[in-house]
Amino acid sequence: MKRRKKPRPSTAARARDPAELSGFNPYLLRFIEWSASRGYSRRTTEARADHLKRFIRWCLERSLDRPQDVTRPILERYRRTLYHYRKESGEPLSFATQQQRLLPLRAFFKWLSRENLILSNPASELELPRVHRRLPAHILSREDIERVMAQTALHGELGVRDRAMLETLYSTGIRRFELTGLKLYDLDLRNGTLCVRAGKGERDRYVPLGSRAIGWLRRYIEDVRPELVIEPDEGHLFLHEFGEPFEKNRLSDRVKRYLRAAGIDKPGSCHLFRHAMATQMLENGADIRFIQAILGHAQLSTTDIYTHVTITKLKEVHALTHPAERSRERPSINASTDDAETLLASLAADDAEVDETDIASVEA
Repeated sequence: MKRRKKPRPSTAARARDPAELSGFNPYLLRFIEWSASRGYSRRTTEARADHLKRFIRWCLERSLDRPQDVTRPILERYRRTLYHYRKESGEPLSFATQQQRLLPLRAFFKWLSRENLILSNPASELELPRVHRRLPAHILSREDIERVMAQTALHGELGVRDRAMLETLYSTGIRRFELTGLKLYDLDLRNGTLCVRAGKGERDRYVPLGSRAIGWLRRYIEDVRPELVIEPDEGHLFLHEFGEPFEKNRLSDRVKRYLRAAGIDKPGSCHLFRHAMATQMLENGADIRFIQAILGHAQLSTTDIYTHVTITKLKEVHALTHPAERSRERPSINASTDDAETLLASLAADDAEVDETDIASVEA
């Protein structure tokens, strides 16, 4: 397999973001530096910067060039703008997305007020949209999963890499950004475990790796990855054709192509495997507490024994209940309706991906 050459970037000078040239920018840089110094994750600080720059560009279109120009009515107007905004598909922004874009504003103006950089906080009474935690509408069946996996056989050595990625998503239920951040040293193929470092909320955790996923990972690492890597090897587990680690959107696009090829027309990509893994293990009799521990949920709605769950016990439960690991049919154990609804609601809340650190910083 010949590694592809990355297209050369355009020689045209990139136009600077208007937000970076505005009177807001010095305050924005200081706020982001403060956020990082407080221990907020890189994902949180980057998300804050992106959402604030979007708001700043909106302000510049209305001749508002400084934080001191922003008043409570202006923030309310921006909130209504988000509510009435329509995407290219004609769909509105979800309430979760609207909340994500407003939370950094509350944190930003609260910080400005604390630092005495503005006379009063215009966002102190800004009401956030109420997010309705609906259950996931689309969950892949075992048959759907196998059809998607089969599509990778049509793509040669790159299909081996893609099969290893899909099997890892399905076996472990890790999030998209957690997969793209994996390094070679995070894998323990001999003991069947995977270490997720700096997951959501900057928490580390160990999760079980099933035997089928281990087989595909070993094949990818031994036969395919050496053809993709560019020296010096920085140790990223999954590499793109250009020899670089996968970016989140690029990974989603690839997964979506496999879903479409399998005849599955459901919204979503990587998270569908997380949903499928969790619901199918629950249907096969796994205790909801073990599933939530594997998923890395910070709060368990049933009990707090999560902190005492060992990787050995998680591997045992995983081997007994994960569909890809069940070597023979076992008696079906029907999960209670309450457990199913609790798990699905937890997954739905995870979909919204509102970083709890943002909420905590605003309410502190």
